Amino acid sequence: MNPARIVPEEDLAGYTAGQFLEVTKALTMILTLPQSAADHVDALVVATGQGEEWRLTHAIRTWEANPKLRHLLVANGNPAEETYVGITLDYLRSLGLRRIEGVHVQAEAAPNTGLQAAWIANRAQALGITSLALAVSPYHLARVYLTVLRAFSRRGIRLPVIPLPVAVSPETPVPETGATAYDLVPGELKRILAYQGEGWVATPAELREYLRWLWSQHEALLVRPGRAQCR
Repeated sequence: MNPARIVPEEDLAGYTAGQFLEVTKALTMILTLPQSAADHVDALVVATGQGEEWRLTHAIRTWEANPKLRHLLVANGNPAEETYVGITLDYLRSLGLRRIEGVHVQAEAAPNTGLQAAWIANRAQALGITSLALAVSPYHLARVYLTVLRAFSRRGIRLPVIPLPVAVSPETPVPETGATAYDLVPGELKRILAYQGEGWVATPAELREYLRWLWSQHEALLVRPGRAQCR
């Protein structure tokens, strides 16, 4: 296993209960955004990595099933990973891609999530994307979401970002490390806490302000007319 990814629980001892609570709140509030809204966005985005082919297959199935999506953005991964595969249209075709128009692939390597998020923000701005769904493995969801929000903020971009967790069992071993999602969550938590201080991810206050804006300005996207309401 990659020690940079697998973090033992004792490595989190220096953080406070309040810091853990803030990350828990962040993930919970991100998940208040309905996945069904992903059917009505302008673009679908997937960040690759860790040999997780299921990120791509999930995104491709969604893309092929929804012709209303105008763009599919595929962020490149880290060539230092043993499971790295260069992203090409031929490779995406081998995974089921048929609809090529509107597909954009990051040509340069992206050794970390910050570089992926910067490319996503650049493409969103250049293409005039007005809303997007972020296809992410569930254990990685909070960090990618917060990193993308920070990258957008740096460029003065504000648009709806819908989380779209990839359908994969948490017991499934991740190819790069052999670890499961359960094993990888502590490392994700530690990175979020560390990267907030370095300005790489949105802070709890920034996320709260963004979600307040999103729910107030784009309720029609999040709560579609005719959708069944709980009583």
